[in-house]
Amino acid sequence: MYEQYGLFISGRWTSSSRTADVISPVTEQPLGQVPLASREDTLAALDAAHNALPALRAMGGYARAEALHKVADEMVRRSDEAARMICAETGKPIAQAGREWVLAYEQFRWCAEEARRIYGRIIDSRVPGGRFEVTREAVGVVGAFSAWNFPAALPARKLAPALAAGCAVVLRPSSQTPGVAMIMVDCLRAGQLPEGAVNLVTGSTADTYAPIMADPRVRKVSLTGSTRIGQQMIRDAAATVKKVSMELGGNAPLIIYPDADLENALDLTVATKFANCGQVCVTPDRIFVHDSLYDAFVEGFVSRTRKIKLGDGFEADTGMGPLINASRLDEVQSVVAAAVQAGARIALGGQRPAHLERGYFFEPTVLVDVRDDMQVFAEENFGPIAAITRFTTEDEVLARANASTMGLSAYAFTRSPDVARRTVAALKAGMVGINSFAMAAAEAPFGGTHYSGMGREGGTEGINDYLDTKLAQLVF
Repeated sequence: MYEQYGLFISGRWTSSSRTADVISPVTEQPLGQVPLASREDTLAALDAAHNALPALRAMGGYARAEALHKVADEMVRRSDEAARMICAETGKPIAQAGREWVLAYEQFRWCAEEARRIYGRIIDSRVPGGRFEVTREAVGVVGAFSAWNFPAALPARKLAPALAAGCAVVLRPSSQTPGVAMIMVDCLRAGQLPEGAVNLVTGSTADTYAPIMADPRVRKVSLTGSTRIGQQMIRDAAATVKKVSMELGGNAPLIIYPDADLENALDLTVATKFANCGQVCVTPDRIFVHDSLYDAFVEGFVSRTRKIKLGDGFEADTGMGPLINASRLDEVQSVVAAAVQAGARIALGGQRPAHLERGYFFEPTVLVDVRDDMQVFAEENFGPIAAITRFTTEDEVLARANASTMGLSAYAFTRSPDVARRTVAALKAGMVGINSFAMAAAEAPFGGTHYSGMGREGGTEGINDYLDTKLAQLVF
């Protein structure tokens, strides 16, 4: 499945003598073997990226824009191939896989246009006959690390803005879902970028991560991953004073106010909560429902969730696929068991489906009578678990929603513009959705606060994270 690709170094696909199995979460059988980079391979990729910088910068923004548009065109052409790879590696339904690939190539479209708009400015100087010129330049070599849950969208959010800014990249995708990133990198060849502008390595922490973090030529690292890994990366980046962008974990609150459009809230929440089997950092984890709507909300939520069909993502009627691996399945089972032991009640689901003998499947689960101090509520569960609790007043629910170290996303449903504005102002999160969960768009800055990370991906802010600011004082 991966034979035609491999490691991508200095503009060429290369093989490796060492490989590891990539396991299907649907069948629990190998999909193929991913090559494992040696330390020497990673160093070669870093050399190639460093050597590509002068040519990348010499292209200028307009030339880089044209290149990225050609990449997007190639990605559109290979949409079916990419969607099938996403579905095979993650198990998510094919329709969700296709939408993810669209999000990926839209990043290249947006960043292509932004490459033409990397502006500086002129500032009057206090010195007679002088002026300040402010310019923005590519930071240099970038180390990009992406997670398995969105194996196309996450690399695209790093590759597209870095290349638009004029940076060269060494990409390390998850070894659990390497094929989608390989297809994307192969599409980048259509842009005819300088040799070494993009490199891809997969492998162990010692052979890939460690050389990237230790190399002083790497001036920025970008991670999508857990808070624990992000904390370690920040510590490691300090040794060579690298810039960092971190899109880390979430524990998003959702508030259903008494004036909410209940049917719309239910339709959108169920679809969002169980997308990608709940393995989404911005999914609503803590669902607060006003007393007046609680019983109706739970009834409607269970009714809609009951209709979700579990199965192979390649089957057209599948609504939810499996978790990514056995350890994630064990963790989700443990979280549900702990919640029940602490007094929560299972309104639906709560176990492995009896009719699916293979695969890392877990039923879409609805927990009620949940308290804020339960693990399922206090921590990101990263699985198909909807934890629902009550609230009485606006002040109360906002305080409870903010009682988390995480601050990635938050949501509320209300018909009142005043309540909406108060809620947006009060919630401690990098992104707030009112009557909507649609946070991920190429033109909008995506990212969090607190333990959920720093920096942004998407929008003009996403390009800025790959640029340094230079000030020149000119006197004539």
